[in-house]
Amino acid sequence: MKLTPSKINKFLLFKLPSAYFSGVRLKEINQEEATVTVKHRWINQNPFKSLYWATQGMASELATGVLVIQEIENSGKKISMLVRSQKGTFTKKATGRIHFVCKDGLKVKAAIEEAVKTGEGQSLTLYAEGFDASGESVSNFEYEWGIKLRKKK
Repeated sequence: MKLTPSKINKFLLFKLPSAYFSGVRLKEINQEEATVTVKHRWINQNPFKSLYWATQGMASELATGVLVIQEIENSGKKISMLVRSQKGTFTKKATGRIHFVCKDGLKVKAAIEEAVKTGEGQSLTLYAEGFDASGESVSNFEYEWGIKLRKKK
């Protein structure tokens, strides 16, 4: 099954409603990168009238995780995925529409191929950066993902 923004956004509605109702949406995905957007609104703001850090976290995690999901689908194997650690840095007040971009798709592909080839779990660090409408960076996130083949029963 080919992943598309509309399929992932429908998935958000039913499986991650807090992200969906906060306005997190997958905008684009291909083999190399994914872009997730979220617009600063009343429902996702902090007391300082900017995008709440947790909403930025949901959007950035989706930007990295959707690349892992896509590559698992492409492999045709049963593979589990889990966030092992996360780090975020905030560089500017996030207002307006923020685009989170992860360009680590080829790194994900290599890790999935290695997991399938060796049968061993893999760990990979993926990066997502958030940009405002003027193209300035507002935050950077780093996610350590663990992937491994599921054991046959």
